[in-house]
Amino acid sequence: MPDPVNLFTTVGRGLSAQMVRMNAAASNLANAGTVAGSEAASYRPMRPVFSEEYDRLSGLSTVRVEGVFRSAAAPIKLYDPDHPMADADGNVWQAPIDETAEMVEVMEASRHYQNLVEAMQTAKQLMLETMRT
Repeated sequence: MPDPVNLFTTVGRGLSAQMVRMNAAASNLANAGTVAGSEAASYRPMRPVFSEEYDRLSGLSTVRVEGVFRSAAAPIKLYDPDHPMADADGNVWQAPIDETAEMVEVMEASRHYQNLVEAMQTAKQLMLETMRT
């Protein structure tokens, strides 16, 4: 890490990580129930990957987004010969998305985001009170 880590960079990185989580889950929810004409063309859920960065100088630990990757989950094969996207065997492939799990992910990331905003506001208040005295 080139710059020393402080509370604001720690919270900022945490906020960014939670936004990545929410965006990935929202994309998955938007594609829930979609079907494709082949297994290869089927939507795969997106999963963010994070890592921890420890700053020895400050003793603070932050989060870093390693990337957002497509899941290896297999699409769900459905027999629907009347579907316009069905293959020669009458199959379509549905995106393997658990909508309940994705909603839990959104709510959890949202709550973490709110907690980080509150931590930033508390730190700001403490700094202002310190400057006033």
